[in-house]
Amino acid sequence: MSLNLRVMTPIRTVWDGQVQEVILPTNSGQVGILPKHASLLTALDIGVLRVRTNTQWVRIALMGGFAKIESDRVTILVNEGEKASEIDPQEAQKTLEFAQLGLNKADGPRQKIEAKLAFRRAKARLEAATQASSSGTSL
Repeated sequence: MSLNLRVMTPIRTVWDGQVQEVILPTNSGQVGILPKHASLLTALDIGVLRVRTNTQWVRIALMGGFAKIESDRVTILVNEGEKASEIDPQEAQKTLEFAQLGLNKADGPRQKIEAKLAFRRAKARLEAATQASSSGTSL
């Protein structure tokens, strides 16, 4: 048994295929999806989507959105998404460091919110890239 997973951004399809398991980064924590899962509509947080294809795990950095689970279909609509294999770990590390500096320098409520979001996005990208490279899993 498998799930049909489709991950889409406004400009491209990041993933479209059969998988065995999906772990979603939702606003209320991680949610695991297996075949025959109950129907569900949930908001997604900035974080790492984990996808199991047979024995391999693939990571995709997501920048918030929504997931719909229905009849062994998982449809994910996100603002941005990148497979771990598309992310340069060194560049992601530099971006995280730059975002941390921006967070430290942020002054005022709007700047703090924007800096925190930039930091969370950078952290998700680095997490996806480094976990994939350290486990030998990249796609």
